[in-house]
Amino acid sequence: MNKIVVGLLFGAILGALDGATAWFTPEVRSQMAGIMVGSSIKGMLVGVLSGWFARKVQSTAWGIVAGSVFGLLFAWLVVIMQGNHYYLEIMLPGFVVGAIIGFLTQRMGTPVPTKRTT
Repeated sequence: MNKIVVGLLFGAILGALDGATAWFTPEVRSQMAGIMVGSSIKGMLVGVLSGWFARKVQSTAWGIVAGSVFGLLFAWLVVIMQGNHYYLEIMLPGFVVGAIIGFLTQRMGTPVPTKRTT
């Protein structure tokens, strides 16, 4: 399986888990389905971008950094879209999920074959 598909799969799974943490905020429990779907989509976007990055740069440390940045970026966009509420509750899990996805895309999946010059 290539790195982009690995990122997509883990992004969907971890994004859904990220969305499930909204249950701990009682004010938004009535919106759980939409939050979980949105978080899954956000996770898949982070996964695709992290997988693409992992194909270009073979460094676990930089993969974690890139995944964290992508996770924070998309979490920040969600905060802005929903009216600047719940910064910590949205951005902290987005950062952690992005870091995990960045790590997994570096460690799993088939690397891009290198071209040989003869």
